[in-house]
Amino acid sequence: MRATGIVVEYNPFHNGHLYHVAQAKKIAQADVCVAVMSGSFLQRGEPAVVDKWTRTKMALHAGVDIVIELPYAYSTAQARQFASGSISLLHAIGCESVVFGSENGDIAPFSHTHHLISSHRTEYEAKIHEAMQLGLSYPKALQHAYQHVLTYATEATVDLAQPNNILGYHYVEAAHELTIRPLTIPRIAAHYHDENMAHDTIASATAIRKALFDTKNLRDIEAFVPAPTYEALTDWQTHSDFIQWQTFWPLLQHTILQKTPQQLTQYVDVSEGIEFAFIKAAKTSTSFAEFMQKVKSKRYTWTRLQRMITHIFTGYTKELNATFTAPRYIRLLGITKNGQAFISQQKKSIPLPLISRVASSDDAMLQFDLQAANLYDVGANMTRSAPRLNVDYRTPPLRL
Repeated sequence: MRATGIVVEYNPFHNGHLYHVAQAKKIAQADVCVAVMSGSFLQRGEPAVVDKWTRTKMALHAGVDIVIELPYAYSTAQARQFASGSISLLHAIGCESVVFGSENGDIAPFSHTHHLISSHRTEYEAKIHEAMQLGLSYPKALQHAYQHVLTYATEATVDLAQPNNILGYHYVEAAHELTIRPLTIPRIAAHYHDENMAHDTIASATAIRKALFDTKNLRDIEAFVPAPTYEALTDWQTHSDFIQWQTFWPLLQHTILQKTPQQLTQYVDVSEGIEFAFIKAAKTSTSFAEFMQKVKSKRYTWTRLQRMITHIFTGYTKELNATFTAPRYIRLLGITKNGQAFISQQKKSIPLPLISRVASSDDAMLQFDLQAANLYDVGANMTRSAPRLNVDYRTPPLRL
C-alpha cells in the first residue's frame, strides 16, 4: 500500500478540504491518505473552533484514512517549524509524498524557489536579520530577503506574499531534507483569508468561522461543508458554543494579570517590551478584540501576538521549547479499516512510538499536548452545558 500525506487544521472541515483529500490520493496514486492535524491550538495562534475529536470525525468521514496529531510545539509555531514537524511525522509513518494546496498548483516554481534560497542561504538569512533589526515583522522581513535573492533567479519562482505559498515553500524545504516527494494542487474558488462566500459550494475556513461566530446559524454554512461536517457541528452546538479567543477571555485576562512583566517574558515569542503592553491592556479591556486592538502595532502582526497569547495561556516556556528539537512520537487520533491495514504493513519500520493510549507514555512533549488540551476544555466548559476534562485520557482513537 502507498500512502500520501496532507497537513491540515480542519477548522472546520469544508468542501475545499474534501477536494484536497480526493485530489491528493489521485495525483500521488496513493491507496491511503494520512492527515497530520493540529490539536487544540492552531498555527495562527488561536483555539480550534471545535475540539480535535470532532475534527477527526469529520476527516474520517471524508476520505482521510489516518489522522495523527501535530504536537503543540509545532502546531503553534512559525511556518518553518510548523512545516518541519508536520513533514517529519508524515515521513516517519511511511508516506511517500505530501500534497498541499497552492495558488497555481505547479510544483516546479516551489522547487526553483527552494533551490534559489538554498543557493544564497547566508545572504538570505542576513537580510532577514537586517530587516527585523529595522523593526519589520517576521513575514515582512522574509519578503524583504526574498526580494533580494530574486535578483539571482533564472527560472519561475513562487509569490511568497501568499499565505499558502509560504507554507508550501516550507513543506518543500522540509521534504527535500527527507525522502518524501512534494506535490501540489491548485486551490479552488476561495482564497486562504477570504471572508466572503461568493462561490456556491466552496468557501474558506475563515469565511465559515466568521459565519458561525456572527450568526450561529448552521444553515448559513450548510452548502459549504460535507454532510458529516454539518452533523458534527450540529452536535457540537447542542452542548457548546463554537470556540474563539473571546470564549476564553476571562481566563486569559486572569492569566496575564497574575503575572509580572518579567514572568511573561519566560513564554515563547514574548520579548521586546510587549509584556508591559499585555498587562496594561488586560487591565483596561472588556473583550479579547478590545485587548488586541490595544496591543497591536506595526511591529507585531495579529498572528504573532496571538501566538504569544497562546503560549502565555498554556504556559509554554522558552526553556521547555528549547528541549523539543524534533517530534518524538506519533499520536493516533483516528483510523479507518484501510488505514489500519497500512499501519499493520508499516508497523515494524516506523521509527517513533505509535501512541494510541496517552496513559502509556510520560513523554514531556506529549504531556504538554495533554495540558494544552485540558486548558482548551476548561475554556470550552465556560459555554458547555455538560463540562468535561481529561478527555484525551478517556478517548481512544476514533475508528471508522
